[in-house]
Amino acid sequence: MQKLKKNLVVGVLVAGLIAPISAMATNGYFSRGYGMKAKGMGGAGIAYGQDGLAAATNPANMVLVGNRVDFGVDLFSPDRSTEVVGSQIGTVQYDPNADNIFFIPEFGYNQMINNSMSLGVSVFGNGGMNTSYKKPVGLFGSSNAGVNLEQLFVSPTFSMKINDKQSIGVALNLVYQTFKATGLEGFTGSSPQYSSSPTNLTNKGKDTSTGYSLRLGWTGKITDTVTLGATYQSKADMSKFSKYKGLFAEQGDFDIPETYGVGIAVKATPKVNVAFDITQINYSGVKAISNPLMPNLGSAQLGNNAGAGFGWKDMTVYKLGVDWQQAANLVLRAGYNHGSQPIPNSETFFNLLAPGVVEDHFTGGATWTLQNKSELTVAVMYAPKKTVSGSNSIPSGGEANLSMSQYSVGVAYGWKF
Repeated sequence: MQKLKKNLVVGVLVAGLIAPISAMATNGYFSRGYGMKAKGMGGAGIAYGQDGLAAATNPANMVLVGNRVDFGVDLFSPDRSTEVVGSQIGTVQYDPNADNIFFIPEFGYNQMINNSMSLGVSVFGNGGMNTSYKKPVGLFGSSNAGVNLEQLFVSPTFSMKINDKQSIGVALNLVYQTFKATGLEGFTGSSPQYSSSPTNLTNKGKDTSTGYSLRLGWTGKITDTVTLGATYQSKADMSKFSKYKGLFAEQGDFDIPETYGVGIAVKATPKVNVAFDITQINYSGVKAISNPLMPNLGSAQLGNNAGAGFGWKDMTVYKLGVDWQQAANLVLRAGYNHGSQPIPNSETFFNLLAPGVVEDHFTGGATWTLQNKSELTVAVMYAPKKTVSGSNSIPSGGEANLSMSQYSVGVAYGWKF
């Protein structure tokens, strides 16, 4: 049995390294949480690590979860709809859901070195974005428009207890991302020339980028029932998407924003835990994401440092979760995740490609301890429809309107050793 488990661990890790991490868009384009247990609690976990994916939220928690292995997959389904109203082509509704089911794998492993130190690795999808239109968007080009962004994190982690109440941790995030865009031929012309590199803007197939960042964390038990946590992740310095250097600002540079957050976990009763996180995502630190459409589109070419982007704002996310030890072999979970969506009303035109506008997420989940002491965890999520209507959003006149709702269901299997 042990040999089988070890072989399974190796197989899942290899699969995680080579599998495409399919696109998601929950807190902007970041995932609502990492690890199936945290996902069932609205993503909360800065002060409450529960599995081998804990390093994705706060690496200080890895030394607290002990020796364990976890792997799982989340089935994610966004329902997107967009329309262009009152423009030169009239009112047109679009369906960007040619691809609408995505599988997001995850893997976590943690090994105690001694009673106060651990080494581990977490493999997970940090986030992403997808639109796949069923017909051309006339203001963009002549072929079916769409984008696909995927981000894979492989995070080796060291965690240690500095005393019996506090722990710290550090994770090196090794990042691999892919991107492709189609249907943007309208920006490749020479009069006017919107792009600094028109032949590297659309329909170039999949491009890849690699980079790294650091995540630091602290967890401290303040009383017998209250634990605090804090974490910081630096901006990921990524290599450029050379095939799309005529689309993204800074010649195809698409770094991953810095994030940081604080959390609290309270043992409300011997069987009930409550966790609450506040997380900040600084989209403004990445020009390809945060540069506004106007006046940039008229004053600088796409691909230049001041080239037009998606106009996203920074985002503060609130995550609240609760779990209940309902029986000796059953834990039930519920959660709520809220973040004001990052797209201003004036920036909806380019965001026809990236309508990450959902704000509220309702989650639930459960873990069953099986007879062999392994664990089976499920998590579900529903994000109700959110609509953002454009205001002076299309330079040539008219408005672009964006809507999205989301569903997901995931399952994970883990065991302690």
